[in-house]
Amino acid sequence: MSFTLQVNDGIASIGRDAWDACAAPTGDPFVSYDFLHACEASGSAVPSQGWAARHLSLHDEDGAVIGVMPLYLKGHSQGEYVFDHSWADAYQRAGGRYYPKLLGAVPFTPATGPRFLVKPVTFVVTPEDAQRLSGAAKNADDSSPSGPGSALRFGRDDEEGGARSHAIREALLQGALTLVERLGVSSLHVNFPTEPEWRAMTEAGLLPRRDIQFIWRNEGYGDFDDFLAALSSNRRKTIRRERREAQADLDIHVLTGADITEAHWDAFFAFYMDTGDRKWGRPYLTRDFFARVGASMADRIALVMAFRDETPIAGALNFIGRDALYGRQWGALEEVPFLHFELCYYQAIDFAIARGLSRVEAGAQGEHKIARGYLPSPVYSAHWIADPALRDPVARYLDNERPAVEAEMDAMTADLSPYRAR
Repeated sequence: MSFTLQVNDGIASIGRDAWDACAAPTGDPFVSYDFLHACEASGSAVPSQGWAARHLSLHDEDGAVIGVMPLYLKGHSQGEYVFDHSWADAYQRAGGRYYPKLLGAVPFTPATGPRFLVKPVTFVVTPEDAQRLSGAAKNADDSSPSGPGSALRFGRDDEEGGARSHAIREALLQGALTLVERLGVSSLHVNFPTEPEWRAMTEAGLLPRRDIQFIWRNEGYGDFDDFLAALSSNRRKTIRRERREAQADLDIHVLTGADITEAHWDAFFAFYMDTGDRKWGRPYLTRDFFARVGASMADRIALVMAFRDETPIAGALNFIGRDALYGRQWGALEEVPFLHFELCYYQAIDFAIARGLSRVEAGAQGEHKIARGYLPSPVYSAHWIADPALRDPVARYLDNERPAVEAEMDAMTADLSPYRAR
């Protein structure tokens, strides 16, 4: 199979249909065309803000897009949540030029997800093939665990499709590494990939890094009380008290789809700007970003809003994936005890249980999440640094950091987990 690799300075040049043919099968909302296009078209992730798109697209012999990779030329390390500021500082004090660098990631989104997106294998089935497949289904063992037709395997799970997908991912990675060389930049960083992608990049020679996030996992709970029953008595009492105090005199609603109006986005943007000004100094996302995701992704959004006398005072934005709820931004114009926990963590758990989602990923940092049922979990990044003068000390640093991170994760789980011993 021959490939043609293209570098694109905006996702629009690839197009929604071609991009989503590769991204949509993952079920990840953040690698969708609509999310990434909103980042770019809204002025949030653009060259003037230090995000210059260099997305890769891989084309087959007929010119069809069969793989893509979100990729940015970065002029700083902001909005990434994988901290390499000390590497940049050391390299620049030694006379090196760390920025720009190449980044494979989703802007402003510390959520694990695929970074090498592959169009699923499809087959052209002749009438003769269809007849044979029908006969195979009819003749399948009815006593098998999955019933008739269970022996049939389609798509990229088959041997040929798996090999093809691997080749495409490998070509995208090699393309990104080649781009580092051709652009003459310092490094390539792939942030928050899936664990299999991370292991593959490690095998390819990239430096592996681990970090910690706090994730709630659905153990088949029927409702929130069912979840509480899995906790220690003290934690149950504390969470119930926090929810009572947070909900007092407020109306809390989870909005999705057509229920989300521009008035809701106006209110949420005010919350976001207030919190951003106080915590980060400069919020990353524009009002137009929220308008765009609201118009194109409303059915993949769960917007939690708190109202006092019909006036919105606080909100939390979540994106809905195939099997996970992802908490992103939040803000409030009033100080209400425990309202942050209620909107960002407890309402998210309620929603995930109701939707049958397997987990809630509540974003970066926050050891306080453990007491609310969000346990430490590993997240990953992989790094290629061109200059051995920087790569070698970073490699030694990471060799020491990984066991320390693992030990910290184990200690936090053992010491702080709210769950009853099983």
